Amino acid sequence: MAKRPPHDFWADAETRMIQPYQANKTYLCPGCNRDIPPGTGHIVAVPPEAADLRRHWHKGCWNGRATRGPRNR
Repeated sequence: MAKRPPHDFWADAETRMIQPYQANKTYLCPGCNRDIPPGTGHIVAVPPEAADLRRHWHKGCWNGRATRGPRNR
């Protein structure tokens, strides 16, 4: 039996790019479990129907989320 790719929970998420000058806080990226420091451009993803699950991602982690799992701290 062929393996099915895992469902991407974030596939339908609304995304927007945060410019470095807009990034005023430190966030934890769910893709790599590392900090996104202030002044770093990144992506905010909001799943449909679940605004409380909004997450901030490094751009590379967002783009590679289908091919790798989260990194342990």
